[in-house]
Amino acid sequence: MQTGPILNISCYLFVSLADTAALRDRLEARALALDLKGTVLIAEEGINLFLAGPAAAVNAWVNELRADARFATLTPKESWSEVQPFQRLKVKVKPEIIRMNRPTVRPDQAPRAPALAPATLVRWLDQGHDDAGREVVLLDTRNGFEVDQGAFNGAIDWRLDKFSDFPAALEAHKGELAGKTVVSYCTGGIRCEKAAMVLEAQGLTAWQLDGGILKYFEDTGGKHYHGNCFVFDDRRGVNADLSPT
Repeated sequence: MQTGPILNISCYLFVSLADTAALRDRLEARALALDLKGTVLIAEEGINLFLAGPAAAVNAWVNELRADARFATLTPKESWSEVQPFQRLKVKVKPEIIRMNRPTVRPDQAPRAPALAPATLVRWLDQGHDDAGREVVLLDTRNGFEVDQGAFNGAIDWRLDKFSDFPAALEAHKGELAGKTVVSYCTGGIRCEKAAMVLEAQGLTAWQLDGGILKYFEDTGGKHYHGNCFVFDDRRGVNADLSPT
């Protein structure tokens, strides 16, 4: 249910891009013309965006982006706020749309790790195991300060300072995950696109929570989760109903 005049969207897509500079210029010009604010990151591996503005303007920008066949499958997650949560617009070309410092981990060039629907995760947590009877462990791939605002009950938290610390933390703790079904999660799913690939490369049974916490809130109302979900804008966090904290 809409709770304000400002539509906030978050979305990412791993897709190989050869024209990052030209794409940046085009997307920035259109966002400025529509008076949108937020952050758009572009890299050779894809796009990651957080934008906000009046619904008509946001939807116009997204529809124009989807007209490019490479972005036709974009499915933004939506929430609403009373005020604009971003101070300005930033459209940047980066080496990675989510930094892991592992150049060989390229979701745009490899099969996607298995994705778990929020409804299935709720069922697994309700019954205490996955469909094969294996123990399910939830692995939080976010930074420690994000986890402090809210997390899944009983989730593993390695107190990461930054996402690029994840591979080393996994190397130190992978023995604790052996023989279990690991479900990695983050805010909107982008970090787990890479984290789940690294987990699989270590021979672990790994899933990524499809759409992250935000999609989980939207589909389930936040069952088995305590607290809020930290977001990187002036709202600072959203509740399980996706309203600003």
